[in-house]
Amino acid sequence: MTEPVLITTRGALKEAIRRHEGSSLGLVPTMGALHEGHEALVRAVREANVVVVVTIFVNPLQFGEPQDLERYPRTLDEDLELLARSGADLVFAPSAEEMYPQGEPLVGLDAGRLGKRFEGASRPGHFNGMLTVVSKLFHLAQPAPECAYRAYFGQKDAQQLALIRAMVHDLNFPIEVVAVPTVRNADGLALSSRNRRLSREQQEAALVLSRALRLLEARADAHEPLDPDSAVALVNSQNLVDLDYLEVVDPDTLEALAFNCHQTPFTGTALALIAARVGNVRLIDNLPLGSVDPHPGSCEA
Repeated sequence: MTEPVLITTRGALKEAIRRHEGSSLGLVPTMGALHEGHEALVRAVREANVVVVVTIFVNPLQFGEPQDLERYPRTLDEDLELLARSGADLVFAPSAEEMYPQGEPLVGLDAGRLGKRFEGASRPGHFNGMLTVVSKLFHLAQPAPECAYRAYFGQKDAQQLALIRAMVHDLNFPIEVVAVPTVRNADGLALSSRNRRLSREQQEAALVLSRALRLLEARADAHEPLDPDSAVALVNSQNLVDLDYLEVVDPDTLEALAFNCHQTPFTGTALALIAARVGNVRLIDNLPLGSVDPHPGSCEA
């Protein structure tokens, strides 16, 4: 097990990447508080790239309330231990002053209409801040032009992933975005840094989220009507869970499907999104629906 090199300045990061000139580079942007899901990301990078760069930065632009920013866990020592186990080479952990020397930037990115839906509806401006910092990190970690350059993100944050892919496509970033499947615990709960704030009883209650998604998955695989209302009813039957949304959408655009799939057989592919509060902890999850298919999901007429 080799300790990764810890870097805290932009200049040192550029110099470290130059020392690996000619090598493919995989990037994992994170906000720290790492868990097994992040470890899976890093291992995926290690399998396909020569250089593995992980960033740890709690981005103030993504937080609407100052107290939420203050409460976010900072666990750098533990994070470095996990990254050593999973094979990271470089860890870029800058301060806010290093990333934003003049304070909050005057110019940022706008996540557009998609950034205002789903998670964006409850966290105004969150995705603008996310795209702004990810674009900066893409630039800072970029290797020489002739080198393969990939960025890895978890499928669990499906809206974030869709927005990053759109940014890369629309703004011609020279980077390949790779999605890594959601990592779950043995009971099916999607791993998240927020899970540590749940009591044991709340963790048990939160399992209804993945059960609702699996219900839709089974119906999609059988080409049956999805009947999302029954999945909503399943979540609402758990008193400790307050459902925000459960939607079935196009996997690329996150737009609603052409048909609602309540009474007609499901075909193609789709993505089921869910978000809920368990106590004061907001959890999100999602699950791809349907077999591999080049066409967007739909329901037969």
